[in-house]
Amino acid sequence: MVILKQPDEIAKARASNRIVAEVLSVLREKVKPGVTTRELDRIAESVTEKRGAKPAFKGYRGYPYSLCTSVNEEVVHGMPSNRVLVDGDIIGIDFGVCYQGLYGDSAITLPVGQATEQAIRLMQATEQSLYAGINQACHGNRLGDISAAVQETVEAAGYSVVRDFVGHGIGKNMHEDPQIPNFGRKGRGIELKTGMILAIEPMVNAGKYKVKILSDGWTVVAADGSLSAHFEHSVAITDNGPEILSKLN
Repeated sequence: MVILKQPDEIAKARASNRIVAEVLSVLREKVKPGVTTRELDRIAESVTEKRGAKPAFKGYRGYPYSLCTSVNEEVVHGMPSNRVLVDGDIIGIDFGVCYQGLYGDSAITLPVGQATEQAIRLMQATEQSLYAGINQACHGNRLGDISAAVQETVEAAGYSVVRDFVGHGIGKNMHEDPQIPNFGRKGRGIELKTGMILAIEPMVNAGKYKVKILSDGWTVVAADGSLSAHFEHSVAITDNGPEILSKLN
């Protein structure tokens, strides 16, 4: 069941997502060759605590960290570790918090040092597909309009959208209805309504869309070993169009 949020709940979600955006902004400056993904996790947790919020992922279904850090062929849910980032890597950072009873969630993919042209194009196309989907998050549209916009943008760039993992509603719970596939057909699916908050998150592979989960039970990788990128925003549907909650400005 899709839960519509009241204005006071959207205000709280806005505050929660502001903290997410602040943490990701700090991490953006920390990502460089020589840093470990575990160091990034510690930084995220420290900044979150100073803001009076709680990391949303830590303890969720037993997940032990505050961040998901997915490097190169890792699609999503990569676990922080002593892995040292090296020049030319790309890293997807997915982060969420709970603040005043409402959840926020966002993700970015960043180059480590000097990324290849192939990696830059993949990251650009993935981020463009996110905004194409957001532009369709309007009252009266259909869920499939978001999905189709993401898929069309990705495939026009020559890449593949991951199908086994999708976006989701968000609010008083980390994951709520509806699920938001990154592929689909325009005009299909539920009607979008003012008061929905959606976490729209394209996950895009440079190669084929198939994925597999590693033995840690969390880390999802491209099955063909190709590079993968991930971008996400939490978006409120309003009478005036989509409002991106997880942006600093």
